[in-house]
Amino acid sequence: MFNKFLRENKISAAILTIIRLYLGYSWFTAGLGKLTGGGFDASGFLKGAVANPVKGPDGSVVYSWYVHFLESFALPNIDVFNFIVPWGETLIGLGLLLGCLTTTAMFFGLVMNFSFFLAGTVSHNPTDIFLGFIILAAGFNAGKYGLDRWVVPFIRKTVGKEKVTA
Repeated sequence: MFNKFLRENKISAAILTIIRLYLGYSWFTAGLGKLTGGGFDASGFLKGAVANPVKGPDGSVVYSWYVHFLESFALPNIDVFNFIVPWGETLIGLGLLLGCLTTTAMFFGLVMNFSFFLAGTVSHNPTDIFLGFIILAAGFNAGKYGLDRWVVPFIRKTVGKEKVTA
């Protein structure tokens, strides 16, 4: 019943637009600040996450697989992450602000939220994750009052034109 309300109701679409704009502004300003701030470098954050991983009550590392990922993949490829993080945040924010490819933008926003969370950064991530799942569950209705009103039908029509020839 709640899912139907999220996915089909006009009032829900208006509420989702407010949530989407809030999250979009947050992502966009964070990314733009990194792009224009001069020299974003994620290596310090990643080294800190490796040196001080999330630990359980018994003192053992909770996400050892993630620490291993940061050590063996993220840090050796820091140039890729220094490019992906600010541009990703900016594009996620832009997608949410404009309501364009909203569910895709929110999916990647959640991936980044969980990445920060697994690295030990709590901040506003729990709130963003909660609101992000609402946007994701709402699907098309979250971008109904945005560019998705035109973009999603265009994509469906264009992709649907492909015919199988034998």
